[in-house]
Amino acid sequence: MSDKPLTVQSDRTMLLDVHSPDADQCRADIIAFSDLLKSPEHVHTYAISQLSLWNAISSGLTVDIILKRLEKWSRFALDSRITFFIEDQARRYGDFILTELDDEYLLLEVRRPVFALQLKAEDSLRSLLESESETSFRVKRMNRGVLKARMIKLGFPVDDRIPLIKGEKLGIELRKTFTPRPYQMDAVRAFLGDGRNGTGYGTIVLPCGSGKTIVGILLMAALGMKTLILCPNITSVRQWIREIKDKTGLTDADVGEYSGEKKDIKSVTVCTYQIITWRPDTDSDFPRFSIFRDGGWGFIIYDEVHMLPAPVFRITSELQAIHRLGLTATLVREDGREDEVFSLVGPKRYDTPWSELEAQGYIATAYCHEIRIPLSEELEIKYAVAKKREKYRIAAENPRKMEVAEKIIEKHSDDSILIIGQYIEQLEAFREKFGYPIITGATNIRRREELYEGFRKGSIKVLIVSKVANSAIDLPDASVAIQISGTFGSRQEEAQRLGRILRPKDRDSHFYTLVTEYTEEEEFAQNRQKFLSEQGYNYTIEKAETL
Repeated sequence: MSDKPLTVQSDRTMLLDVHSPDADQCRADIIAFSDLLKSPEHVHTYAISQLSLWNAISSGLTVDIILKRLEKWSRFALDSRITFFIEDQARRYGDFILTELDDEYLLLEVRRPVFALQLKAEDSLRSLLESESETSFRVKRMNRGVLKARMIKLGFPVDDRIPLIKGEKLGIELRKTFTPRPYQMDAVRAFLGDGRNGTGYGTIVLPCGSGKTIVGILLMAALGMKTLILCPNITSVRQWIREIKDKTGLTDADVGEYSGEKKDIKSVTVCTYQIITWRPDTDSDFPRFSIFRDGGWGFIIYDEVHMLPAPVFRITSELQAIHRLGLTATLVREDGREDEVFSLVGPKRYDTPWSELEAQGYIATAYCHEIRIPLSEELEIKYAVAKKREKYRIAAENPRKMEVAEKIIEKHSDDSILIIGQYIEQLEAFREKFGYPIITGATNIRRREELYEGFRKGSIKVLIVSKVANSAIDLPDASVAIQISGTFGSRQEEAQRLGRILRPKDRDSHFYTLVTEYTEEEEFAQNRQKFLSEQGYNYTIEKAETL
């Protein structure tokens, strides 16, 4: 058998032997046109999909390059179905080309007449396309992003050849007090590409705790343009502002916060998705969308891009002409809208296995534990006769989880611990029993900041948090997370919650999930468990009585 590191299978998955001396070079070659599915300790699995190929072709790769890379690393001859799929999808990417027409309209050219007929017959496109010829259509500029999003749902990716415009210039000087990590610079180079059309926009996927904010700041400095940054919550807004002022020469005069408390629009403006999508009622327009149009921005950053709400997708269609960056730990969306991120923000430019960064010491070594806990006899009867949704709630709020959490806290008495849950009543019950401070959506911003700061400084050792702390919260010393309830097996949530304890530190991290045995919660936990195992994490299942 060949000692090449890659096995390419007929279902378009690829198995990479990570123990091969050529594994790193092979990974670097294939990640441009495939998606990393799972990365346990011995073999990593990648998949070639429509979207991954369109990502690659839009970034400048050709069919010839892709096939040569596969032939170079594959242990076996490529199945003809693989080559046909690659050639067919690559050709399809070039079938729909969007170019400039005039001040009001763009031109969509269709290379194959049969596809033009399909577009004319498609109800979802009727309001967006005006016939220009048998194989071309006029598209209003304001519908640029909407068209691309709807067409990709039909399997018709648009090759958008309209050059990016330059925003207002802004000189950003990086301080010499920090050194970017190698993978952060790799991500920057992948995003910027060769500087021609087809680069300068897209999505970068990096684990929580690996410094995605640094990548954003490096790109701000490289592009040198006015920048708008959108974040999931006010805490992350202020973390961005702190990092920008710490890592660059920009000052309060240059960096503004646009939030419920402040409305400062400056050369770099950081705001939340929520404040941008506010409107007086459901029938009104979004009055703050004017910030997008009137800011003179040359660069927009979507932090936690997987959380982009639908109204921002809509306004993003008007920002197709500028540089844009999406940052996320995983592009997994439970609603299956990864293709919209591709259409409206840009293709995936960089991805790296979590386990690789852990092995290199850039994120903490973490051990994942699932603790199975029985219901009381009384609740077993209640659970047996409950309706489906109520069953999950009964299991999630199992009172015996308190006893188990108490044992875990005693076991990790020297650690900084987060107790994370879905249900406010359950979290409040934990607060009443243990007396630990709590952060929920109802906690005002000032109080949140006080509690987060106390946790960072060590005066607070255990903090109870709701899903408001799932993402974009920098708590570098957190080394234990106890998950007492979650959102129906969400892989995205699992990634975000694990990320709370992945900042590199002197000790290993531990992620505990408390699961009521023989209930629906166990079933949902399998989905979350599978996700963590696929990222290469050590995952054990234990009975509560063994603690």
